Amino acid sequence: MLSILLIVPLVGAAIAAWYPGQTRSMASWVAVAVIGWTILLLTKFDLTNPGMQFVENFKWIDTLGLSYRLGLDGLSLPLVALNSLLTWVAIYSSDEKIDRPRLYYSLILLLNAAVTGVFLAQDLLLFFISYELELIPLYLLIAIWGRQKRAYAATKFLIYTALSGALILAAFLGLAWFGGSSSFTYNPELAHALPLSQQFLLLGALLLGFGIKMPLFPFHTWLPDAHVEASTPISVLLAGVLLKLATYGILRFCVGLFPDAWQIAAPWLADWAIVSVLYGALMAIAQTDMKKMVAYSSVSHMGYILLAAAASTPLSFSAAMIQMISHGLISAALFLCVGVVYQKTKTRDITILQGLLNPERGMPITGSLIVLAVMASAGIPGMIGFVAEFLIFRSSFPIFPVQTLLCMIGTGLTAVYYLLLINKAFFGRLSEKVQNLEGVSWRERSPAIILTVAIVIFGLQPGWITRWSEPTILATLHQPTDGDVGLFRSVRGASAFAERLLLGQTLRYRQHSSTQPTTPNS
Repeated sequence: MLSILLIVPLVGAAIAAWYPGQTRSMASWVAVAVIGWTILLLTKFDLTNPGMQFVENFKWIDTLGLSYRLGLDGLSLPLVALNSLLTWVAIYSSDEKIDRPRLYYSLILLLNAAVTGVFLAQDLLLFFISYELELIPLYLLIAIWGRQKRAYAATKFLIYTALSGALILAAFLGLAWFGGSSSFTYNPELAHALPLSQQFLLLGALLLGFGIKMPLFPFHTWLPDAHVEASTPISVLLAGVLLKLATYGILRFCVGLFPDAWQIAAPWLADWAIVSVLYGALMAIAQTDMKKMVAYSSVSHMGYILLAAAASTPLSFSAAMIQMISHGLISAALFLCVGVVYQKTKTRDITILQGLLNPERGMPITGSLIVLAVMASAGIPGMIGFVAEFLIFRSSFPIFPVQTLLCMIGTGLTAVYYLLLINKAFFGRLSEKVQNLEGVSWRERSPAIILTVAIVIFGLQPGWITRWSEPTILATLHQPTDGDVGLFRSVRGASAFAERLLLGQTLRYRQHSSTQPTTPNS
């Protein structure tokens, strides 16, 4: 069943490359088919099974120890669904008159297959092949359809990500060599048996590789350039899905393979998270380009995931999963809306833009969508961003109180730079430099509206995300603590959490009142 998630986009990419008709329409239907198959997998997924499901396994190249082994569990399923959704969003939001459409849409479908392969691979070499395969289409999508400095941005992306892949491959080869294995099948027991010194060496290579891809400070410089030069649909995929390859890799391989070394390194990793969170937020405040501001926001928000992973509790892992989905939806919605603003005004400079919320001559609906998205990113209750950040801070504070408090400053800074964006670009009188704006069609708005609705729904019902991951998280960490399980099951909706909090206060008040002596009336 899982191979269909790879075969359909690959076949669709081959057809799109030679299709003489409406390539965009055909690619959209392929993406819809992938979404449909993902939904089918969701309906057949066993929530009580913490292991791999729908496993496909056969030998591929015996001399290399490479096998075609696919599997789906609670860590990968939500990300596969996110990839399927955002691929359709990227195709649907692409310019109908884009140059070289057959190559463009075939590359997007190839990118979808490669990313899905990363999330499904249960063989280390197969993971690496898929991880490197996504480089080719994304490099071409930036280099061909990007802006003026697209060649520079695409080359920088290629160099950084190739280095990331080299480090990951070195770690996988080292694991097989140290462990004396001729197979590259994902096997945590093999890694657990290694001496701690070897675990640290391999973990260091993986951390550097995935840290470049996330990206974390100081390996982040490729990301703002790539976002600024890429077209809007490619920025949606880059922020919404591609960065999650690294965060998924940290949870799956760094923590899953080397838990002992990870626990020792965790305090330093939490410190690294602080630097990335605060640096990304401060750099975002300094930007005047809306797209670059959102790009630096991604650097900051990826630091939260590292903090949650460093805590290594069931609750923090669940929080990291929600943060990955949250960032994917919110960043995609922001880039879509910023793209619409740039298309209509020909600028993203917040010192030039003003009054775009004007109901008559501005862009009130697009502006409202941006306001909702930045509220979610800043952690306003009722949206998925609040749930993700609340659970990250709640789960990390008992273990890393100082680091957590410092990372919480990043939430306040997020509100600062997005308030600057909203105040300068959308409030006030409409700027004379952006008069006579073209109307925004519903086709241009609809992808952002869909994502915004998802942001609100999952903010009220985050359990619809965590329910898929809970058994796998507990099995990965080998520490099913009832307190953590109960907590991240209870905080599944903002309203439910508030009701429990109010009920607890009421019960405590009644217990206190019942212990006081009663005074008879005189």
